[in-house]
Amino acid sequence: MSVFSTPDASQPARFLVVLDADSTLIQNEAIELLAEEAGSLDHVAAVTERAMRGELDFAASLRERVATLAGLEGLVFDVVRSRITVTPGVQELIAGLHDRGSRVGVVSGGFHELLDPLGAALGLDHLRANRLEVVDGRLTGRVLGPIVDAQAKADALTQWAAENEVPLRQTIAVGDGANDLLMMGVAGLSVAFNAKPAVRERADVTAGRIDLSDVLPLIGLRG
Repeated sequence: MSVFSTPDASQPARFLVVLDADSTLIQNEAIELLAEEAGSLDHVAAVTERAMRGELDFAASLRERVATLAGLEGLVFDVVRSRITVTPGVQELIAGLHDRGSRVGVVSGGFHELLDPLGAALGLDHLRANRLEVVDGRLTGRVLGPIVDAQAKADALTQWAAENEVPLRQTIAVGDGANDLLMMGVAGLSVAFNAKPAVRERADVTAGRIDLSDVLPLIGLRG
């Protein structure tokens, strides 16, 4: 792909990059941070690993993991947000995209309660995730609404591309787990990042470093 020209705000976005969140945008698995507070980390981590390898249905596995969070106070979100670590290169990636009139979104099997403040701070253009039910100040152990699964991730990429008038051939999907494979199949370019073997095998490109700025040269922005 060629290097971008100076962006024109009146024109459609040139490219759309859509990132997974856990182990991609951030270095953590957010549900495991919540599970640590609930005392269910070992069980949740084991289920997460199997789901990311594609051995379990994602929606069912998420419900199983979220059920272990029942009873946590809603204030746990503040505690967990303070422990989230952003992946190196995130700010450079987003700035590089915006400087050339492109857009960046995150679609996650994680949770709005943890990702919304981070997304606002980073300047994301789009964000879609799950929501946890809280009643009387405590988590119920249930997810509100439809779960963001593999199909929902693919649908988000397609929707955001249409909204920004970006042809699908000019979309880039970046992810690490089996839940990302459908959106990676829809995108014009798929990037396996810190990924499981099944994802590396099916992606167009595998990132060699844990640095999201490495996505920039793939679309002609650097190097």
